[in-house]
Amino acid sequence: MTADAVNSDTSESETKFNRVLLKISGEALMGDQGFGLHPPTVERIANEVKSVHDLGVEICMVIGGGNIFRGLQGSAQGMERTTADYMGMLATVMNALAMQSALEGLGVFTRVISAIPMDQVCEPYIRRRAVRHLEKKRVCIFAAGTGNPYFTTDTAATLRANEMRCEAIFKGTKVDGVYDKDPAKHDDAVRYENVSYDECLQKRLGVMDASAIALARDNNLPIIVFSLDEPGGFRGILAGKGTYTRVGG
Repeated sequence: MTADAVNSDTSESETKFNRVLLKISGEALMGDQGFGLHPPTVERIANEVKSVHDLGVEICMVIGGGNIFRGLQGSAQGMERTTADYMGMLATVMNALAMQSALEGLGVFTRVISAIPMDQVCEPYIRRRAVRHLEKKRVCIFAAGTGNPYFTTDTAATLRANEMRCEAIFKGTKVDGVYDKDPAKHDDAVRYENVSYDECLQKRLGVMDASAIALARDNNLPIIVFSLDEPGGFRGILAGKGTYTRVGG
């Protein structure tokens, strides 16, 4: 690729998206392990974020906690649901701190902002302060979900994206978009280029949970689903390249 082409991609990215939210699952940080954090995988994702940050795009992040603890699974095993959900929220803080460490190791200033106050390890969520961090080109990682049980990190991502006035949610997954059925189990699965919020809800396509989709629909916030496993995928999607599915918007 020529220098002119790179500059063209950069310019296009800066004009198309100024502020975005990246939502990834906790499982994305496991790598090939069955549990916990895989430092090389965390560093690879941090490099993806840095490559977009270098374009001048303001970035928020929400990371799930399923690699450490998932509230629904704890509840299914007999644990009281509220307690299980709070444990899941704490898992998201651990993942956020790991990502902060990786990003700052690459020279990207980062703030972890928790919906549950824990001042010794991260900042409490104050909307105007978070907006100021973004304006100063710091990556903001929102942890502990919404701070309330019974709400997933998908809903937290949509809520924070709206509060921060992000232009889109980018959901990094293991597949390159939204399919009509699980592509890992069905060879004839068909990928959508574009799909409406209502269709996602009616067909239960599994993009995000229903409350997150409804909140995005009510605020006309597009959700872009892409593969986080493809090197350079995040930056490429922002430049309008690569394979992805656009939900709504």
